[in-house]
Amino acid sequence: MEINGWTWAITIAVIIGLLLFDYFVHVRKAHTPHIREAAIWSAIYVGLALVFGLVFFVFGDTQHAIEYYSGYITEKALSVDNLFVFLVIMSSFQVPRDYQQKVLLFGITFALISRTAFILVGAAIIEAWSDVFYLFGIALLLIAGQQLKGELTGDKDGKDEADNVMVRAAKRFLPASDEYNGDRLTVVKNGKRLITPMLLVMVAIGATDLLFAFDSIPAIFGLTQDPYIVFTATAFSLMGLRQLYFLIDGLLDRLVYLSYGLAAILGFIGVKLILHALHENNLFFVNGGENVPVREIPTEISLLVIVCILIITVVASLASPKGRALRALQNAERFAHRYTELGEDAPEQERREAAALMDSWTQRAESVPQKYREDLIEHKDRYSRIIRTAHESRLQAANAAGVDAPVSERIVDQDGPTV
Repeated sequence: MEINGWTWAITIAVIIGLLLFDYFVHVRKAHTPHIREAAIWSAIYVGLALVFGLVFFVFGDTQHAIEYYSGYITEKALSVDNLFVFLVIMSSFQVPRDYQQKVLLFGITFALISRTAFILVGAAIIEAWSDVFYLFGIALLLIAGQQLKGELTGDKDGKDEADNVMVRAAKRFLPASDEYNGDRLTVVKNGKRLITPMLLVMVAIGATDLLFAFDSIPAIFGLTQDPYIVFTATAFSLMGLRQLYFLIDGLLDRLVYLSYGLAAILGFIGVKLILHALHENNLFFVNGGENVPVREIPTEISLLVIVCILIITVVASLASPKGRALRALQNAERFAHRYTELGEDAPEQERREAAALMDSWTQRAESVPQKYREDLIEHKDRYSRIIRTAHESRLQAANAAGVDAPVSERIVDQDGPTV
């Protein structure tokens, strides 16, 4: 398949069109996407990405097709990991739920712009100095090691992404408001223009996107050196990330071993890059400046390894005791909150079904070992309050109706809930 100026122009136009469609159709009116909406649009964007890869097969360009799919899957996995940090940032700034998708779309747009710049710079460096693959490989190995160390020691760098240098600079030089004003970026108070927390959270996410590019771009250059494949794989991996956030909301936290999987993928690609650098070696102090006769890892094998690592990571996360414990704790809070949100005019059948789910997950949460409760419940007071309020409401409703309610005394005990 010939990749020329027209190919680039059409591709960029399609990407920009998809972004504009998101801005003017999806986030123009603030709302929280329902599961059905998120699922449909996630499927559409993933479908577009997969169909795009098939175009290479249609033109008989099997090598580029495999490189594209390898890059897309890797970048998608890294993008999902980025959602964890976006969630932390939005929680730190207490972004209203209805405005979160606008913040996410800004983050995706900024990531696309910043990574495009990194791709162009990376391609130019590779063209001028092929031994840069040594640096890319070492960088990925260091990132993988740092990520693994953070998981093993429980210290994930402890960096407060919501209080980075750019945010502090914005607060210092620009007067800021403490309150949101819809989704506006600035507001006028007492004749003075102030920036809102909405602008600050976008600054925080933009700064974080720059950091993500340092592991994202070297990783995909380890799978393909074609700038067009790198760009399209990166762009399609970012498209639909907003809908995916709302679709797998809650599941993100249950992927407890995702960081291990990503560390393995980055480490694998780092080794692949160093092998490629050795094979194309020009450094005088390595083998006298001659190519080192090492076997490179084929892209087909890379694709297989990446897919296998991700499958093992997801299955292990969801099936592990820690993953099951987190699911029980999350659902206990989720269904308890849902029960308290029922209106007084809610049908009795709906109320019974909601109560049954709440009771069932509460019992499962009670059986979670103490070590997991301490490790997994971040805001214990808030969690306990939600559970207690819901069960007290359930008990009051049952007493008013003159029936027995299957409420655990441990949940409504005066000393506080045990879960």
